[in-house]
Amino acid sequence: MIVGFTQPLILLLLILPITLLAWMWRRSGREVALPIDHGVQPEGRGLRRLINVFESMPPLLLGVAIFLLAGPQTSGAPRTRRALSNIEFCVDISGSMTASFGDQTRYEASMQAINEFVSYREGDAFGLTFFSDETLQWVPLTTDTSAFEYALPFMDPRRRLPQGLGGGTRIGKGLEACRKTLLEREQGDRMIILISDGSSADLYGGRDAEIAKTLKSDGIIVYDVHVAPGDVPEQIVNIAYITGGEVFSPGDDEALAAVFQRIDSMQKTKLERVAAETHDQFLPPAIAGLSLLGCLIIGSYGLRYTPW
Repeated sequence: MIVGFTQPLILLLLILPITLLAWMWRRSGREVALPIDHGVQPEGRGLRRLINVFESMPPLLLGVAIFLLAGPQTSGAPRTRRALSNIEFCVDISGSMTASFGDQTRYEASMQAINEFVSYREGDAFGLTFFSDETLQWVPLTTDTSAFEYALPFMDPRRRLPQGLGGGTRIGKGLEACRKTLLEREQGDRMIILISDGSSADLYGGRDAEIAKTLKSDGIIVYDVHVAPGDVPEQIVNIAYITGGEVFSPGDDEALAAVFQRIDSMQKTKLERVAAETHDQFLPPAIAGLSLLGCLIIGSYGLRYTPW
């Protein structure tokens, strides 16, 4: 069903073929009187009407052309699409992340689990921020996650890192950097997955609650993955729970993979209904135009008006 036109004002030109058709069917004076016309002859009204039908083809073709130029459009069926989730990974690259974690270091196990997570969360936007004493945004929020796997060797804490990185752990600074990145996105859910193995002095003195309330007001949920033995620092637990997230403390790389599967199940993919799209609808008028053209060609072989 045609629901609109891209250039509706062009339809005003349809007055031209309509006027031509009206004139063609109502005109008179084409006959030439011959002697036999004073005799008893059939009027030929049926043949005259048939000829008028075929002579109406050019104005009708003009009408079809105007209709096509107006850009007829049809409406498609309403559909659903995946609602975007903006997920920022906040990964600790302090010196302690080189400690053993199963068969790998804490850093290697964390990056491997991240790469697996983004592979089955296809369609979301992911970002990657590293932090220690300073922060570095390695991957901006994007649905193209190929850069994640290449980060593993370059940002390994056992290597010589860029100036300012390495050494201590400033989780508060890392979370604030991730918050700024997520706020650049106006659409979709916002989530930070914090991966660290220690406490942070910049969360003391009530700073943890202050950061957590700011994140919550911005609609950002924080999940903490603590890749170290022992209890999770109280400040990190507060941030996760205030923002509506959760804290995990896996003991090895297999448990770490299970943690990311758990986060995936907690943050299910959402579908949102979107308005129907409009599409060009040229096929029906094009078929009508070709049919009229075919009839005109057929009629040209013998169906035409002569005055005798």
